[in-house]
Amino acid sequence: MRKHRIGLRRLVPLAVMIVACGVAGTVAFARSAATPQNTALPQVSGTAKDGQTLTASNGTWSNTPTSYAYKWRRCASDGTACGDITGATKQTYTVVTADVGRTLRVVVTATNADGNASATSVATDVVDSKSGPTNSVKPAVTGTATVGQELRVSQGTWSPTPSSYGYQWQRCTSTGTDCINVAGATSSVYGVRSADVDHRMRALVTARTSAGQSTVASTASSVVLDNSTTTTNSTTTTVQGNKAPTITFISLKRVGVRVFARFRVCDDGLGRITVIERDNKAKALSSQRRFRITRTASCGTYTRSWIPAPRFRTKGRYVVTLRAVDTSNALSRIVSRSLVKR
Repeated sequence: MRKHRIGLRRLVPLAVMIVACGVAGTVAFARSAATPQNTALPQVSGTAKDGQTLTASNGTWSNTPTSYAYKWRRCASDGTACGDITGATKQTYTVVTADVGRTLRVVVTATNADGNASATSVATDVVDSKSGPTNSVKPAVTGTATVGQELRVSQGTWSPTPSSYGYQWQRCTSTGTDCINVAGATSSVYGVRSADVDHRMRALVTARTSAGQSTVASTASSVVLDNSTTTTNSTTTTVQGNKAPTITFISLKRVGVRVFARFRVCDDGLGRITVIERDNKAKALSSQRRFRITRTASCGTYTRSWIPAPRFRTKGRYVVTLRAVDTSNALSRIVSRSLVKR
């Protein structure tokens, strides 16, 4: 009986400790869940021009932030490779000469009693000089958007007449958004390559006068097509009565180190579809994986997740492309989404 009582004396403090730890863990989780959560990104308003003032909106947040902090960043012309601007920590920012030819973003940090979180705005237009020329007709892309063909971009119409022009071609998604600079593509003529398939191409055209420079984006090309065909004994092989599947990229998000992709696939036949996923990042060897899905209806929405290789988890823009292939090897167009890690 005495031994039993001693055992109880030892167990009671232990039980109290376990309960206390459980309560503390619950409180910590609740506090983490109560930190501000961004539901709409901050926006930058104003004219991206030397001497002009830009203003950041706070964006939309849950959990009632009590204060906001701001950090302005100077980026490359496609909104990548951003760096903090020393001393630029107010809600407004006056554009300076060092920003000309670059884009700007603002990082907004929302704080409440439980912690803080940050969200980054989309990039501004390319910053123009204070007295740069004015564009009245946008440059336009012409040519055949097929691998092996050439695209050309016009200069557009400017006032006063520029003394010279600069060019930077960009590869965009199939909808003409999320445009990224193509390294070394700085001529008015661009040779279409295999990496451009299922993307649209456009060019940034910079017009220069003795007083300054201004930059405007051209119209986008049509979606780039591959020029290859499959032949057997010199005869083109086709599958009669079969249509290629279609795929729509709905969303891409990162939770910790894991990436989640949500997409919709449609096809004219039921059964198995393979989704080819490719990880892409500048100066990194791309990586590919395949997902198998089985459809019981003509269209279906799916979510798949994975942990990208370490080279895709560093700072910069991480691009995911998806492509569907059916059992007859008919391929959909390539669709893409991207995430930027600061």
